Amino acid sequence: MTTASMQKPTPVLLVAVVGLVVTLGIAISQLTSQGHAAFNTNNYGLYWGFPIVIYDYFLLTSTGLAMVATLALLYGGEEFRPLVKRAIWLALAGLAGGVAVLMMELGHPLRALWAIPTSFAFSSPLYWKVICVSLYVISLLLLLAKLIKADGSSVRGSAIVTLVLAAAVTAIAGVVYGSQSFRPFWASGDIPAAFIFESLLGGLAFVFFFTYMAYGFSAERLPQGVRKLFDGKLPGLFALAIFIHLVFVLGRMTTGLYGNAEGLQVWHHIVGSPLFLIEIFVGLLLPLVLMLMAGTRRSGPMQILAALLVMNALLISRYEYIIGGQLVPLFKGSWAPPLLSYTPSMTEWMLLLVAIFLSNAVNAFGERQFRLGEER
Repeated sequence: MTTASMQKPTPVLLVAVVGLVVTLGIAISQLTSQGHAAFNTNNYGLYWGFPIVIYDYFLLTSTGLAMVATLALLYGGEEFRPLVKRAIWLALAGLAGGVAVLMMELGHPLRALWAIPTSFAFSSPLYWKVICVSLYVISLLLLLAKLIKADGSSVRGSAIVTLVLAAAVTAIAGVVYGSQSFRPFWASGDIPAAFIFESLLGGLAFVFFFTYMAYGFSAERLPQGVRKLFDGKLPGLFALAIFIHLVFVLGRMTTGLYGNAEGLQVWHHIVGSPLFLIEIFVGLLLPLVLMLMAGTRRSGPMQILAALLVMNALLISRYEYIIGGQLVPLFKGSWAPPLLSYTPSMTEWMLLLVAIFLSNAVNAFGERQFRLGEER
């Protein structure tokens, strides 16, 4: 089946481009006039704000999409082929949105492009993260080119390289936080593994949502191969990924609530916050039930709802993790409260919209130019 039943991505592309121009203009205006003061971070120890949350969210979603696509290529067989090209392009689109926000958060983004790779800071996880992300982008582009040309003879080797790099980027991102022993809220040896499962969950949620979006959110328009996947194995894999991520979150919460290390007391603040309750009960438990029940797991609207809820839950989870890990001041004194407070500024919210609109614009362009829905 071809892409004849696809909704033309032109309206999505136009809306995304207009939204990008408006939000980018507001963000640049604020950053030009206020500099880094446009971000609501402080000098008490809260250095990484909402832009880092956005960057990590889109980065891990990108690597999750890449892992889903390459695992489908290597072990899924022909039945998973209809989703591979779209997942790879979505990985590039998501990465574009995340990196754009990171560049705007940095004080000297152009300097970072050459200063970080040439710093040779081999002992820093951030150095290896930048190197692996660069190689990861190249591998995605090469794999996509081979998929578009239908060069099946060399796809397997490229898929293995992309899978290894995607897993490496995700694991190193976990090491960046998990190795910081001075922040017990972050420090844990299981964080790299938790990040890998979290990214896989995000990849599956994005596959569901943006595949439906490509066909006008209509289950009847889905190609036969995609419909077979969405009625068969994929909801079960989605439910399993939700369950594993939920176990990691609840396990860390339980350990944090009963731990006595300085910094873990922030868990008592987090578990009572509306965002955390929404994340657990609405963003994870509800989609898990929807994907487990026979009456809803094959329903198109329920799959779309579950994917949307999980996408939002993962953003909340990333926010609670990155911001929550900094709420206890590193050096307490009369100048700092027991817990710091943080609310994203208007500029930071604009950067989230910049990432969303940019990613959607790149994705809609790919849907239009590369026939991502072709089953071959």
